[in-house]
Amino acid sequence: MGNSKSGAVSKEILEDLKLNTKFSETEIVQWYENFKKQCPSGRITKQEFQAIYSKFFPDSDAQTYAQHVFRSFDTNDDGTLDFKEYIIALHMTSTGKTNRKLEWAFSLFDVDKNGYITKSEVKEICTAIFKLIPKDEVAELPDDENTADKRADKLWNYFEKGENDRVAEGEFIQGVMDNDDALRLIQYQPSK
Repeated sequence: MGNSKSGAVSKEILEDLKLNTKFSETEIVQWYENFKKQCPSGRITKQEFQAIYSKFFPDSDAQTYAQHVFRSFDTNDDGTLDFKEYIIALHMTSTGKTNRKLEWAFSLFDVDKNGYITKSEVKEICTAIFKLIPKDEVAELPDDENTADKRADKLWNYFEKGENDRVAEGEFIQGVMDNDDALRLIQYQPSK
């Protein structure tokens, strides 16, 4: 398929990634060469992904969050990411258009993949996000955000739902787009 040269990214994947990410052809080819060196099988496991992701957060525990990110991009549930899934993951978590990024964020929070988010799923992801925040930054957080549970409660309240209600994707996207605080609460941006 694609290029006859083995080891080169196929034309179809290259065109698809150029269309759906902010990356240039040169960047995609460079990413692919590095990916093939690190993952000769052409697939990256959850453990390998966690190790790479953790390097972006040297001062905190990124393992749990990385597991959720991995799950949200392993679209065929085979326990690995291929090059295309890997590049889409990098793109969505680093740049991505707001609506697309929020669609991804919804899939991150939808832990059981049933199409809805519950308060317990919000707590689970907020706990993983909270582990990304270095201890010295936790001390600077507002009182209503200085624990994972408080952060989850604050976020859940933006959706105006009861304890046992659930939030659909459209409600999630609209709720976050309507509120800058909610947008801030669903992610962690290192201050450095």
